[in-house]
Amino acid sequence: MKLPFLSRARKVRPVEVDEIFLDSSNIPAFDQMRLEGKRELPITRRSLSLVGFAFMIVAGLFLSKVYTLQVVRGDDFSAIADNNSVSQTAIIAERGVIYDRRGEMVARNELDEKGLYDFPIRAYTDALGMGHVLGYVSYPQRDKKGFFYRTEYEGISGSESAYDTILKGQNGKKIISVDALGEIVSEHSIEAAVPGQPLTLSIDAGLSEAMYQIIATSSASAGFRSGAGAIMDIHTGEILALTSFPSYDPEIMADGDDTGTIESYNKDTRLPFLNKVVGGVYIPGSIVKPFVAYAALAEGIVTPEKQFVSTGEIVVPNPYNPQNPSRFTDWRAHGIMDMREAIAYSSNVYFYIVGGGFGEQRGLGITKMADYYRRFGLGSSTGMILGEEQVGVVPDPAWKRKEFDDDWRLGDTYFTAIGQFGFLTTPLQMLRAYGALASGGTLVTPHVVKGAQGETKTIDMDLAKLRVIHEGMRMTTNYPGGTARSLDRPLVAIAAKSGTAEVGAGNAYVNSWAAGFFPYEKPQYAFIMMMDRAPRSNMLGATRIMGDVVKWMEVERPEYLGIKEKQEGM
Repeated sequence: MKLPFLSRARKVRPVEVDEIFLDSSNIPAFDQMRLEGKRELPITRRSLSLVGFAFMIVAGLFLSKVYTLQVVRGDDFSAIADNNSVSQTAIIAERGVIYDRRGEMVARNELDEKGLYDFPIRAYTDALGMGHVLGYVSYPQRDKKGFFYRTEYEGISGSESAYDTILKGQNGKKIISVDALGEIVSEHSIEAAVPGQPLTLSIDAGLSEAMYQIIATSSASAGFRSGAGAIMDIHTGEILALTSFPSYDPEIMADGDDTGTIESYNKDTRLPFLNKVVGGVYIPGSIVKPFVAYAALAEGIVTPEKQFVSTGEIVVPNPYNPQNPSRFTDWRAHGIMDMREAIAYSSNVYFYIVGGGFGEQRGLGITKMADYYRRFGLGSSTGMILGEEQVGVVPDPAWKRKEFDDDWRLGDTYFTAIGQFGFLTTPLQMLRAYGALASGGTLVTPHVVKGAQGETKTIDMDLAKLRVIHEGMRMTTNYPGGTARSLDRPLVAIAAKSGTAEVGAGNAYVNSWAAGFFPYEKPQYAFIMMMDRAPRSNMLGATRIMGDVVKWMEVERPEYLGIKEKQEGM
């Protein structure tokens, strides 16, 4: 009979060979430092399970992180990876500097002390009244990632715009390395930038500033809304001085951060952004009379000695209502006068008669009158590229029919002969036209580049007849009763014509003009001065304001007046 415990199944562990020969008698002979006499036990399943479980946890963490990187935040890290790269960008070329005719730097490049830009910023002269001549720029622009989406300075107005191709230069190229945080690691230039070329203007910044300040002071004292003036070399077309009041600070416009001042510019009803010399159109008034006088001589309407009488008006019978004749007034009764005196006195009656005829005296008529105005460049572009030029209006029957669907009448001719009715011109057009009167018939394209020659167009003129016009304009400044006596200067002889144009409801306001040339004996420069919209009660005219400019020139710029040459020749 078997014992119960002997019948149970037993797990028998096999005995390994090394265990057979391992006993207490031979253990002391082993080198235990080299693990002799040690018995390795097999790894248990429990240990394997624990290790496997640990590996599964680690793998799960890795897979979870991969899911987060690739799926949950894949787009974000993809964008970072795009920036974490090597790329090519522009090296912004320095813009060319601008000088005035006397060598004063009026536009230059400076480092941005505020740290907003890593390329040169534009700095402009502090001389007042230069805003419209210089204009301003808009800077290169970057996107949110710091990359340029516009790599050029953009000339917005004035010389910065008109001569942008000269000033802008050529950008270079560089390689930049950027880390994932957007920080630049390194930069390497592969193509150097070429700076823009310098530009020397024909403008005298000091003279323009003086003219601006005189206009500003006069506007404040007499109630003019605004004003503009310019001086031009009648042979080359170089503009010596040009200013428009009020103006703006080009540096403020370029920087763009002084929003308060910029907003005040935009709200100013005097239109500081408008270059009134080039882009403003105004009723010219009596400064058109020299052109009518020359046309009357050229067409044989009158001789220079032909006299008319101004009693203060002419009365034209009304065949439809004899009790209500048409009356065309003069600004005063001038009495008997010939052509030279009529120019000097600025008689309306004289120019009504030679322009439209009266009684037995025939007149030019509107067709010939408008033709002569246009010969002198009125009603058309001068070709000036500084600003957006307006062309104005020379009234004629076709214009009236188009604008008012009405017939042309004798009174329209009378008013056109004295620069009223629908007549509109820019100061620049008048400056160019007076330059042609002064030069003997050369219409030159105005410009602001020193040493350049403007394009010319010749008007066929009778110099003997033109001499009569010059003499009348000289009498305007030095003859008793002349309307431009403020321009009678002891050191320089000036020929001029004044003008007053009625504007506004009920003719409550006037524009005041002065135009002419100097030196009288050998004309070199033509000038224009326009003062805009003063109350009729104002006694300060453009001729007096231009006279103050000439006074300044006698002291500060006598060479323009020919004074230095006279003194050296004495």
